[in-house]
Amino acid sequence: MAGHSHAKNVRLRKASVDAKRSKLFSKLARLVITAARGGGDPKQNSKLAFAIAKAKSYSLPRDTIEKAIKKGSGEAGGDQFEQIAYEGYGPGGVAVICDILTDNRNRTAGEIRKIFDVRGGKLGTTNCVAYMFQRKGQFVIDAAGRTEDQVMELAMEAGADDVKNEEDAFVILCDPSAFTTVQATLTEKNVTPLEADIVQVADTLVNVDDEIAKRVAKLLDALDDHDDVQAVFSNADLPDSAFE
Repeated sequence: MAGHSHAKNVRLRKASVDAKRSKLFSKLARLVITAARGGGDPKQNSKLAFAIAKAKSYSLPRDTIEKAIKKGSGEAGGDQFEQIAYEGYGPGGVAVICDILTDNRNRTAGEIRKIFDVRGGKLGTTNCVAYMFQRKGQFVIDAAGRTEDQVMELAMEAGADDVKNEEDAFVILCDPSAFTTVQATLTEKNVTPLEADIVQVADTLVNVDDEIAKRVAKLLDALDDHDDVQAVFSNADLPDSAFE
C-alpha cells in the first residue's frame, strides 16, 4: 500500500510480510509469469528483470522464480494474466488505485467493487483518479550514515529525477524506464534499498481526520489482501496509527 510517507509505508509493509507470505509469494510469482511473456531472458526484458528483483527482495525461492519464468515464456503451461488498473474513491473521497493481475477480469471487477462498497468507498471508471498520480520508480534508502547531498549526487549520477528526505530514509524517484539503470548504479555503489518498486505517487496528499484515516486504512488493507491485487495506492496522508 501507499499513500503516506514512503519510509513509514515500507516499515508497515515489511512488518506484515511474514503474516501474508504465502499469498505474497503467489502474487510475486504471478508478476514474474506476466513479465516473462516478453521473453525469458531478463537481460533482454527489463520488465522481467524488475519482476525478478522484486521477487528476490521478498525472498521468493529461486526454483519458484524459474518455474514462473518458464510458464510466462511458454516453456510450461500456465494461466494467462491480464494487467489492469482499477480506480475508485475511499472514505472521505480520497483517491485509490489498484494494480491488478487477473485471469478473469469480470470476476475480479465484481470482487473489487464489493470491497470498495463494504469499506465505504466506490469503484470508479477508468482515469477517474489516475490524473492525480504519476507512475514512478521508487528506491527507499536508509538515511543512516548518509547525507542528503550524498544521496542527491548518487541519484543524479544514476539518472533519477528527485530525492525526498523523509525522516530516517531517503526516497529516490525516477521515470519507470530508468528503473533498471538506477538499480544497477545503486548496486555498483553497494547501496541496498529498503524497497525498490514501481509505484503510483500522488501529486498532492490529502489530509483526513483520524476517523476517516482508520476507515481508509481498512479499505487499503482489504484491497491489498485480495489475491489479484499487486499493489494499492492512495492520495490520503495517513498516520501510522491508522493501521494499528
